[in-house]
Amino acid sequence: MTEYSKLFIIIGIVFILIGLIGTFIGKLPGDISFKKGNVSFHFPIMTSIVVSIVLSLIFYIVSRLK
Repeated sequence: MTEYSKLFIIIGIVFILIGLIGTFIGKLPGDISFKKGNVSFHFPIMTSIVVSIVLSLIFYIVSRLK
């Protein structure tokens, strides 16, 4: 396997884990939701920050292992 194929496998596993965690956690405090009539708007700002931190840590650890 090449370096890129290993990297893509790791990225895929990370996305699967994030999806599973997101399913169980649901909406975090800090996520913005509005509902007015039949129109709803949801902006997951806190979830985005948490995912960004987790991905940054994972990629930092992966880069240190090389």
